[in-house]
Amino acid sequence: MESLVDFALQKRYKQVKDLGDRLGELATLIEWEPFREIVGEPYTNTTEQGGQPNIDVVLMIKLLVLQSMYGLSDPELERQANDKISFLRFLGFPEKVPDHTTVWYFRERLSKTKKDKAIWNELQRQLEVKRLKIRKGVIQDVTFITADPGHSSADTSRGDEAKTRRNKEDTWTKKGKKSCFGFKLHTKGDCDFGLIRALQTTTASVHDSKIDLSEEGEVVYRDRGYFGTEPKGFDATMQRSVSGHPIGIRDILRNKRISRKRSPGERPYAVIKNVFHYALFKFCNIR
Repeated sequence: MESLVDFALQKRYKQVKDLGDRLGELATLIEWEPFREIVGEPYTNTTEQGGQPNIDVVLMIKLLVLQSMYGLSDPELERQANDKISFLRFLGFPEKVPDHTTVWYFRERLSKTKKDKAIWNELQRQLEVKRLKIRKGVIQDVTFITADPGHSSADTSRGDEAKTRRNKEDTWTKKGKKSCFGFKLHTKGDCDFGLIRALQTTTASVHDSKIDLSEEGEVVYRDRGYFGTEPKGFDATMQRSVSGHPIGIRDILRNKRISRKRSPGERPYAVIKNVFHYALFKFCNIR
């Protein structure tokens, strides 16, 4: 009976594949087994007493990939991973998909043990093995990830007695004349392939210039928001005028060259916000 079910699933998936399955393409681009060695130890049951079956680490990581790609909550991820044939194929047609609580605990444990950073480093290593090394320089940029500010004013307390639904970790900042509430996503992408090589999140009030994602030896292209700060890499920051000292024609032409170099750095944000739907931070702490 199981072989008959497997045959039916594979036949049904073939129809999906003929229509185009980007998950199937992604599954072949990444070597998944190295991730098992990175995070497998805390989830491997080797005790004599037995207990719960071992968690398939690769399956859990693939679930987190699906969640990020499609902007799914934990319960919705569980539902769609059990329902969509393309999701099941990407996961390897597991006998049972872990429930949303297991996914939540797995993600939290990765964060607390810093294994999420180790996974990211392994992914970067695989990119270099595929000859996707940084050659022409990197682009550092930042974008706002807004959050629900609630109905209270910006100076309203967010303590235990406050009547506001604002997240206690978010902060306010100004962009021009517009006030923004939430977080900032800082990224470093390469000029060669448009891939994000490093990222960091901060609250909105942290100034762009406080975050430097460059490495020694890299040419880093940055906009005027980073003016006046030195990166670890070779500085290619756009110049701006200061009080009583306008920039000259040489700096104007230099800014144009840098602007052309760094403009592709906006493309990942379009994907993150329009495709992954991460323009708004949807979780908040009720206070």
